[in-house]
Amino acid sequence: MLGSAVRRFLASSRVLAVTSSLLATAASSHNNAAFCWALSHDSSSFSKNQPQRRQGMSSTTSTTTSQQQQALVVVVEQFPCLSDNYGYLLHDATTGATAAIDTPDAVAYNKVLQSKGWTLTHIFNTHHHHDHVGGNRKLCQLYPDTQVYGPATETIPGRNTDGGLAGGDEVQLGSTTLQVLDVGGHTKGHIAYYLPQPQKAFVGDALFAMGCGRMFEGTPQQFWKSLQTLSALPPSTTLYCAHEYTVANAKFAVSVEPHNEALQRRYRDVVRLREQNLPTVPSTLQEELDTNPFLRCQDSREIQASVGIPEGEALDGAQIFAKVRLAKDRF
Repeated sequence: MLGSAVRRFLASSRVLAVTSSLLATAASSHNNAAFCWALSHDSSSFSKNQPQRRQGMSSTTSTTTSQQQQALVVVVEQFPCLSDNYGYLLHDATTGATAAIDTPDAVAYNKVLQSKGWTLTHIFNTHHHHDHVGGNRKLCQLYPDTQVYGPATETIPGRNTDGGLAGGDEVQLGSTTLQVLDVGGHTKGHIAYYLPQPQKAFVGDALFAMGCGRMFEGTPQQFWKSLQTLSALPPSTTLYCAHEYTVANAKFAVSVEPHNEALQRRYRDVVRLREQNLPTVPSTLQEELDTNPFLRCQDSREIQASVGIPEGEALDGAQIFAKVRLAKDRF
């Protein structure tokens, strides 16, 4: 068996059609709630509908009923881009609004959009690095009504909306509400997009499967706080990171916590997946809490010892994280 990653991939290889009768039934019954998403190794198409930005909104503002309805109409399309990026399209089936979560490659995104019969309406960027914003301008040429959003403190090509996004904001994609999380550290203004229902988070380069992004601009304190923000999400949250770095991350993770049995099992699973050219992304937050050294470092004495922290040395979480991050950089 290849473990939970394979089961998620196999389950995601088809899109479940959501009819109006199912929507009506599921709105009144949580047990009938179904989340519609697809995983593709090809490329596709786009849509439009200006999202409304609401500042300072908390995750408690949506009612259970509206969250159940939202879970029924969201489709996530995942596909490879460039050498090791993943592209994501988020499609609201009720309104037809479609968002790109970052734009590594405009050609790949356009191919997927067209194959799905979708029209791009929004771009939600997580940070300013070229492999996340490089397709913005070309996609806006192809879909001129596209609304481009990104972190307020970073320069985002083609951004055509007032100001920018920060932690605590919300954006509306058709009938779908996305919460904005401050996850700076990889870059100072890095943000993530979270769907409270059906518990999906698009985390860019802030967190990877068994890893996290390099600390190019932020501080250990900032990055550690961001990881704690992500760790506080429901453990069942599905995490969509931006790169297929999992095997390399797993090798480092095993080197600093070799006696973690859950990590050893997951390492074997991801190696088998990659041998079959299958994705190891997405993962769940629970998997990361069990195996990711950057989320575990404050509580794992084995990790601390592996990066040279003597037993009894009083370091806070950010200081421990900094040592683990440096060890990974040198690995």
